[in-house]
Amino acid sequence: MAVRIHPDWEKVLHHTFEEPYFKTLINYVKKAYQKGSCYPPGHLIFNAFDLCPPNKTRVLLLGQDPYHGLGQAHGLCFSVPEGVAPPPSLVNIFKEITQDLGVDYPQNGDLTPWAKQGVLLLNTTLTVAAGNPGSHQGRGWEVFTDIVINTLSRNHEGIVFMLWGGFAKQKIKLIDAQKHLILTAGHPSPLSANRGYWFGNKHFSLCNEYLVSRGKSPIDWSDGY
Repeated sequence: MAVRIHPDWEKVLHHTFEEPYFKTLINYVKKAYQKGSCYPPGHLIFNAFDLCPPNKTRVLLLGQDPYHGLGQAHGLCFSVPEGVAPPPSLVNIFKEITQDLGVDYPQNGDLTPWAKQGVLLLNTTLTVAAGNPGSHQGRGWEVFTDIVINTLSRNHEGIVFMLWGGFAKQKIKLIDAQKHLILTAGHPSPLSANRGYWFGNKHFSLCNEYLVSRGKSPIDWSDGY
């Protein structure tokens, strides 16, 4: 089955694109987009992969669902296009970055510059129906993204996996902790962050310290602001 995705990812994942679960998933997604409004726009479903090929991936940041509001989702977890107000979780991510790294608070919620530096901004579910969070869960996306996580773990070394919240932490079993750094914290949503499970985790400085220790360039988390 033809999937429009970065050719380097296509080489790595082409077997899963031919599996029955994936064909069923794509048929479901096509019908859902034909029947009603879904996000992100079809050409941006694999945006995270197109911006961050496997051999360039230094960090995997895991989200759960795309934003379900008009104009918010563009295929990168937690990110919104320039000109769209950052949602609460992204606001708390930015607050932690400013506290951790001492940089100015960003004015732009588009995280594309992170992706271009090697941060795979991956949602476990890549599509959603408008106004209906979680509506495309359990259809096969999780099988696909689990394969992506495990493939990166097996084929590479020295990647930082950022897993925020209980759902993301379930993916620890897919990652070889001897080869990679796994950073866990509460979810940056206000419900979790305001209970003390998010702020002060220092994931952004810890990530860069690890990358440098492995001879890799650090991420400029303020790039694009």
